[in-house]
Amino acid sequence: MKQFAHLIATIDHSNKTSVKVNALADYFNKATDADKVWTIAILSHRRPPRPVNSTQIRHWAAEQAKIPLWLFEESYHIVGDLAETVALVLPDHQKENQQSLSQIIQDIIDLKPYEEADKKKYMLNMWDRLDYYERFVFTKLITGGFRIGVSQKLMTRALSQATDIEEDVLAFKLMGDWKPAEISFDQLILAPDDQASLSRPYPFYLAYAIEDSTQEEKAADYFFEHKWDGIRAQIIIRDDEIFIWSRGEELVTDRYPELHQLKEKLPNGTVLDGEILPFPDGELGSFKDLQQRIGRKKVSKKLLKDVPVIFKTYDILEDEGQDIRQVPFEERRHRLEKKVQEALRSTDILHLTQVYSFPDWSSAAKERARAREFRSEGLMVKKKDGVYRVGRKKGDWWKWKSDPLTIDAVLIYAMRGHGRRSNLFTDYTFAVWDEAKQNLITFAKAYSGLTDKEFRQMDAWIKKNTIDKFGPIRSVTPHHVFEIAFEGIAYSRRHKSGVATRFPRIQRWRTDKPIEEANTLSELKQMIPD
Repeated sequence: MKQFAHLIATIDHSNKTSVKVNALADYFNKATDADKVWTIAILSHRRPPRPVNSTQIRHWAAEQAKIPLWLFEESYHIVGDLAETVALVLPDHQKENQQSLSQIIQDIIDLKPYEEADKKKYMLNMWDRLDYYERFVFTKLITGGFRIGVSQKLMTRALSQATDIEEDVLAFKLMGDWKPAEISFDQLILAPDDQASLSRPYPFYLAYAIEDSTQEEKAADYFFEHKWDGIRAQIIIRDDEIFIWSRGEELVTDRYPELHQLKEKLPNGTVLDGEILPFPDGELGSFKDLQQRIGRKKVSKKLLKDVPVIFKTYDILEDEGQDIRQVPFEERRHRLEKKVQEALRSTDILHLTQVYSFPDWSSAAKERARAREFRSEGLMVKKKDGVYRVGRKKGDWWKWKSDPLTIDAVLIYAMRGHGRRSNLFTDYTFAVWDEAKQNLITFAKAYSGLTDKEFRQMDAWIKKNTIDKFGPIRSVTPHHVFEIAFEGIAYSRRHKSGVATRFPRIQRWRTDKPIEEANTLSELKQMIPD
C-alpha cells in the first residue's frame, strides 16, 4: 500500500506527463504482481464494490477526529473531496500499516456483508494505521470515486515502458471482461495472445474537434458523415456468437436483445463499429429516449416496444477474421458496404450511415448546417486514406459539431464550486420567464464558461445579493442575464420546466441585457425538434 500511495502522491504533485509515466513505469517494475493487477484495474475503472456509504464515512471520520459533524461538513465543503477531507482532519497515525494494496482491497471486498459496527471498527482501525496519502488512497478506494490525473492511455504507455510490449497490444489486452480478483499479471499482460478471446473488442478510435488548420487541407481528401448521438459500440460476430461492447468497455449484449439477430445476418469474423440509436415509431429518436435503456440490465417487453434500437454502422474493423484497421478507410468503407449489403436486405435493425464527398469546405458546411434535420450532432470528417487508430489521436478522424443552441436566461441560484473553486460561488442555476413574464422557471444548471475574473466578480455580487439560503444553495436577486449554450433539448417530466437540456454551459455574460429581455419558456420549447 505504501508503494501505491507513494505513486499517487508523485502523480498528484506533477502536471508533467513524462513524470507521471515514469512514476507508473517504475512502480510496475517494482510492485508485486497482485498489486500491479489491481493498480491496472483501478486506473481502468474496475473497482471493488463499495462496502460503506459516504454518510457513514463522514460520521466516523468526525468521531475519530473528535470534531462536531457540522465542522467536518464545513471542511468537506471547502476542500471539495471527501477522501482528502478525511486525510486532513484525522489525527496522526499511531500504528504502521504492513498490508499491500491487494491485501487491503481484498479486505474491502470481504467487508461488504459485515454489520455496521464491524465496518466502523475496521475503518477506524485502518485510518489509525495509515499516513496522510495512504488514508487518502484508502478512502478513495472505499468510496469508489478513485479519479486521479492519469488516463488509461497514460497507464498503457507506462506499462509498455515497463514490459517492452507495444501500446496497441496492451490496449487490446486490457479491453474485455477480465476480473482483477481472478487473473494474474502474467495472464493479463505477459502471456502471448496471438488470438484474443472470442468476445474481445478492438480499442476504439476517438476523434478530435476539428481545427482551423484542418480546413487548409483539401475537402476532397475526406469523407463526411453525420455524427450520431447514441451509444458508440462494436458488434462482434465470432463462432456463431454475438458480442456488443460499448465505448466504455462494457459488455452490453444482454441489454439490446433486438440486435441479437445480427449473428444470423453477418458472417463469422466480422466486427462493426457504429452507434446504437433509439428508433421509436420507425424513426430516429433522441438521446433522451435512449437514456431509458442505458443502465438497464433487464429490458422489459414494454421498454423494448416503446424504445427499440437500431445499429447504424460506419466502419468495419475485422473482415473474415482478419484485423483490417490498417487498411485505408476508403477501402474499409467499400468492404463494409459489401459485407452488410445482404444483411440490409433481410433486417431493418442494421443501418449503414451515408458518406458524402464535397469539393470544398463551404459545401461541407452547408451539410453541417442541416445536421439537426437528421437528429445528428454535426459531421464526422474522415480522411479517405486514413487508418483506424487507437484512442484519441489527431490525424485521420475529426468531429465537426453543429453550433450549439443558445438561450438568454436569468441567474437565480448559486452554490460553491469544488477543488480550487471551493471558496467561490461558481455553480449556477438559470431560469427563463413564463409566458406572462411574471415568474422565472428554472431549466438548467451550469458551472463553466466564465473567466476566473468573471467568477470572482459574480462571487462578490452573490454574497452581497443573497435573498435566502437553503443549505449550501443561495437564492439571489434576479438581476444578471447569461447566454446559455447547449447541445440538445427534449421534453422531460422530471424537470419543472418540462424540458431537459444537454451539456448546458455559459456562453457569455450578457451585461448589455436587463432581465426583462431574457427568453421565455415557450421560446425555449420551440427549439425542441419535431
